Amino acid sequence: MADVNDMAAWKRLTGLLDDDELLWPRVREALDEDEGDNDGDAWEALIGGLDDAGALAYLDAEDTGMELADALAQLPRVFRLQPDLGAVNDTDDLAEALAAADAVLAAGECRLLELDDGDAEAHALVVVPAENVDEILELAGALDRSVATFS
Repeated sequence: MADVNDMAAWKRLTGLLDDDELLWPRVREALDEDEGDNDGDAWEALIGGLDDAGALAYLDAEDTGMELADALAQLPRVFRLQPDLGAVNDTDDLAEALAAADAVLAAGECRLLELDDGDAEAHALVVVPAENVDEILELAGALDRSVATFS
């Protein structure tokens, strides 16, 4: 298990989630400020940075497939793929819609992940290359953070 303040692990995780050039410096700054404290600021900086980069979709627990499809279409990786999100739109059950979205994205060699942001009523979602998923899950676990898949 990596130390929860392991710079190399955080840098690698950050790079696997998104390639925005401002993301890692933001996380590194949070780690530098909280060295030894580990109050979650690096994770918050990561989630905030993904949001600022336009790589994060936030959904409320009561949202439907239509809201999910709309939110995903705005993410740069999804926009570049131009997937048919019709199956995501076809359900009012968010859990079904999340699984459908992951399946659609998998066809384009991407996957949908949920980052635990501490809010049980919301979903912080990011789309990543499918080849990065296993390492993301491993690093997040080693850093004592929670990332979930939908398949």
